[in-house]
Amino acid sequence: MMILCALLGSFLVACNPAKKEFGKDISTDASQILRGKKLFEQNCSSCHRFDGDAIGPNLSGLTRQVASEWIRAFIQNPAEMIAKKDTRALALLEKYRSEMPSYPQLQEGDLDALLSYLHTFSTVPIPISGDTTSNLIPEKVQDSGIRLELEFFAQLPASDSVFPFAKMTKMEPIPGTDRLAINDQRLGIYVLMGQKPTLYLPLLELRPKMVSKPGWGTGLGSFAFHPDFLSNGLFYTAHTEPGGSAKEDVGYTDSLKVFMQWVLTEWKADDPMATKFSGSSREMLRISNASQAHGMQELTFNPHAKKGFSADYGLLYVGYGDGGTAEKGFPAISNHGGKGMYSSIWRIDPLGRSGKNGKYGIPSSNPFFGKDGKAAEVIAYGFRNPNRIFWDESGQLFTTDIGQHSIEEINKVVEGNFYGWPIREGTFVINPFGSFRALYPLPEEDKEFGVTYPALQLEHDELVAVIGGYEVNEGPLKGKFVFGDIPSGRLFFVDLSVDKPVAYTWGVRYQGKEMSLQELVGHNRVDLKFGQDASKHLYVMSKTNGVVYRLVYE
Repeated sequence: MMILCALLGSFLVACNPAKKEFGKDISTDASQILRGKKLFEQNCSSCHRFDGDAIGPNLSGLTRQVASEWIRAFIQNPAEMIAKKDTRALALLEKYRSEMPSYPQLQEGDLDALLSYLHTFSTVPIPISGDTTSNLIPEKVQDSGIRLELEFFAQLPASDSVFPFAKMTKMEPIPGTDRLAINDQRLGIYVLMGQKPTLYLPLLELRPKMVSKPGWGTGLGSFAFHPDFLSNGLFYTAHTEPGGSAKEDVGYTDSLKVFMQWVLTEWKADDPMATKFSGSSREMLRISNASQAHGMQELTFNPHAKKGFSADYGLLYVGYGDGGTAEKGFPAISNHGGKGMYSSIWRIDPLGRSGKNGKYGIPSSNPFFGKDGKAAEVIAYGFRNPNRIFWDESGQLFTTDIGQHSIEEINKVVEGNFYGWPIREGTFVINPFGSFRALYPLPEEDKEFGVTYPALQLEHDELVAVIGGYEVNEGPLKGKFVFGDIPSGRLFFVDLSVDKPVAYTWGVRYQGKEMSLQELVGHNRVDLKFGQDASKHLYVMSKTNGVVYRLVYE
């Protein structure tokens, strides 16, 4: 569950099982346990394991250490428990630095089943020495003093009755127009007409197998319009369907359950200037995913590539994470040496047909093109979750990469290079077969591993889930790359053109009053995203309230 997350880890020892026997109220009915197992796999398994920490704590033995009433209440509404200053909830927030979303849709019977399944794991975790890594990067991010005004720009219709109200992740102009396309992961793509949203691509209607729960990057993860959209009508989407929905093109060992599939689709509009899509579509690629996390989070085209002058023109870039495979005990799937397609950035020709399934092309400029045993689609690998791909004004390629428990990265992408995951997190060693909360210094023979390290790395005391971001072209942030922290909405910028980039924070005002984005959206979780219009003006978006804000540079 994004961090049943906060459930309990080392904080559970505060409850002394010698004084009270917990879990006696939990049913051991076999059918209820099976139901709970299904609910856990759907909602919790990408963050939690029973043999060690993953994104969230090891849950083995949980129900024997904490009262069932507390677990139920925390799952349904952790924000309320934090607001009430519950000691354990506050301690968990301090340790994991991220607030778990509420799960009000889980009713009494669901919670009973979940507890029954959790109760089948009885072994209490043994604390691991060195398992609370902190202060790896002693230098703290300094505040720039820059404050910019935000103004209301647009409101997406609510697609759910609970937070987040509208799950937008991306807003960019349709090439050759001033029209803005913005997605809601639950529904499809909107076009903003006079700042008013019109549902352009009703993806859920057209692809009824699409699922957007459990949350995070599921549903319509990303979209990209072909640079020649006005003449060819082509655009692309990445969305999720349940595992086993159709035959996969890319997969992994059958000993790891396929939880979801990511589907890359090409759409061809009959009239590119229509306000609602009408046309045809074709599936280009289907790839299996072990969890709801770290899938096909980014689709984009190089904005600097010019038709007739650049071989990059019209080539589609795809960011694909490890699918949660490392946390599930299968790190070899992402640690593939360029042989696989997970944990990688791809570059494909959507108009070609030379790929293995004959539905897309592979550019001969790709670094692994024609090399035996390599995935020719891949241009760089070793990323846990390359959720945004972008170019600076010089044309240099970068990606933001969400880390595990300690380090967030911005990477300068060099084609053919390896970026460390799952044996490195930032400039530190991580053991993918051990505790994911423990990091270690680089070994003396580190060069033998051939790792390319981040252009910028920040520790989780600064931000816990990095999101980009665009390079700003005017105002006090001109020439700087703006990025932020998804949960808290904390805002940063960095000059990536220098040899040793240094990040700074900046802030906003709304209606003349300086405030945090948490204050602005009225929730501890902002679910921050960024957008850009045809003039490259920057926008700030919150999935929590579904509002798009425009930056005022003056």
